[in-house]
Amino acid sequence: MTPPPHRDPMRTALRHAGVRCAALCLVSTAATAAGLLLPAVLGRALDLLLAGAPAAGWVLRAAGIVLLLAVLDGCASVVAGTVDARATAVLRKRVTGHVLALGPRAGARFGAGDLVARLVGNAAQAGTGPAALAALLAALAGPVGGVVALGLIDPWLAVVFLAGAPVLALLLRAFTRDTSACVTEYQRVQGRIASVLAEAVDGHRTIAAAGLQDRETARILRPLPELAHAGRRMWRVQGRAAAQAVTVGPLLQLGVMAVAGLLLARHRISVGEVLAASRYAVLATGVGVLVGQLAALTRARASAARLAEVVSYPAPAHGTHPLPPGPGRLELRGVTAHRGGRAVLDGVDLTVPGGTALAVVGRSGSGKSLLAELAGRLTDPDTGEVLLDGVPLPALRHDDLRRAVTYAFARPALLGTTVEDTVALGLAAPSPAEIRAAARRARADAYIRRLPDGYATRIADAPRSGGESQRLGLARAFAHPGRLLILDDALSSLDTVTEHHITESLLSGPGPTRLIVAHRATTAARTDAVAWLDGGRVRAVGTHTELWRDAGYRAVFGDVGTAQDAGELAPAAEATPDASRDAAAARPTQADDVPRSAATERRTR
Repeated sequence: MTPPPHRDPMRTALRHAGVRCAALCLVSTAATAAGLLLPAVLGRALDLLLAGAPAAGWVLRAAGIVLLLAVLDGCASVVAGTVDARATAVLRKRVTGHVLALGPRAGARFGAGDLVARLVGNAAQAGTGPAALAALLAALAGPVGGVVALGLIDPWLAVVFLAGAPVLALLLRAFTRDTSACVTEYQRVQGRIASVLAEAVDGHRTIAAAGLQDRETARILRPLPELAHAGRRMWRVQGRAAAQAVTVGPLLQLGVMAVAGLLLARHRISVGEVLAASRYAVLATGVGVLVGQLAALTRARASAARLAEVVSYPAPAHGTHPLPPGPGRLELRGVTAHRGGRAVLDGVDLTVPGGTALAVVGRSGSGKSLLAELAGRLTDPDTGEVLLDGVPLPALRHDDLRRAVTYAFARPALLGTTVEDTVALGLAAPSPAEIRAAARRARADAYIRRLPDGYATRIADAPRSGGESQRLGLARAFAHPGRLLILDDALSSLDTVTEHHITESLLSGPGPTRLIVAHRATTAARTDAVAWLDGGRVRAVGTHTELWRDAGYRAVFGDVGTAQDAGELAPAAEATPDASRDAAAARPTQADDVPRSAATERRTR
């Protein structure tokens, strides 16, 4: 597994780019030192020229320093770009790993669009932080070195400059504070726009079908005035800082030059030293350079803070307990899970014997998909526990849990380069024969063979309907051996005939424990038992035939038929008495050791 990122992304970036940052700081400082040396060399050359003495050597030294400055500046640019790229890559890798470790929690907490904005834009901006910090340290050497050089020429020059230095320090402090607030607000609004845009892109067909393009465009761009306000505020802050620097800096330079003129008149310094003092005064008041570096560092820190919000959100911890041998017995004990401030599941007790097939049915919002997430630990309950073969899921090793549990979803994410890669996703050593067998079982083999390059077709170039996407997702699930198979509405887009064939293949004969979120009565009728969710609780557990006698159960499927209709919907009920007794013995129950009659189950809430 990818190790969790440091809670402070900026420190994470600095740690991984430390050597390059040190190199950048050294190169930039060397360039600053060369820049500090140049005025003294030029001043000395000027004094020699005015005195009529040979000055060729000092002129050559000045030319060499100029050439060195060009080389060092080029090296600094290359190293800075390398540091930015490396830091950004590290942050994106670590934060992406944390988001994947969070699973559905990440999207529920931050929203898909906002997460993309943080991982793309904010990570890139935060990645510039190490280089900005190194450049800032080098930039500080300029004013400090300028003051020291003024003191070496004459102490009074340094005293005059230091008298106004506190004003510059206050300006920089105010600029940093105001810029941080502006950048934070700007990035927050950007995240809101990205989140709404992602929702619209995901539902573009619905928007087009309803003719709501203009309304959705307006909804996406509604925060734009706030974004513009935050942007204008940033420009005002930077403009104010620049104006103040333009006001204070020249005054300090003028003061230094006035004192230098007096010292020259008293023959305490030379003309060349006056020239050098003028340049050092400019370097000492280099607020413009510091403002630029501070602005870059502030933007990077604001972006890092948005990444820190993600990485500080706790990911589920995995234990070290190995998964013992077992048939895949699934148990939910007192499971309660809240979403949106309400208990979607409330005190659920359910046991699914190993190797059996349980359908989970209920009205929309009854918690079916959340139960499926909890069963394979895509999320954790607020209270209660989920066990697989007697071991609580949080205690299991990560790899053991993921190998044991396989999912298929209503809208599968088809990852991979080719169709074969998609079906084999997650397999350590995929076998072409096993992949094709899984595709045949999911009734996807014929569709895949019709593609231009068959199984080697790029998944991005494979045209497919919703049902064909579901069949590829089912093939991927069937290709992964495990002891618990969870289908979260994974048959909803299939036609009736295909659904019948896949269900027969899925439920016939021995196999892993199967938990099937079902919306069709025909699917529920073929399983060993049905768990009926109602209002966040398990209202009843029994065979489809038994539950069909309850009008409330029939209403789940939008059916108001009579109990006699159950014979058509539940052919499994026409088994022999011995077979019925065998099925009852393996039937899932609400309580682990207390069997209930169908009538009792129907009354349970």
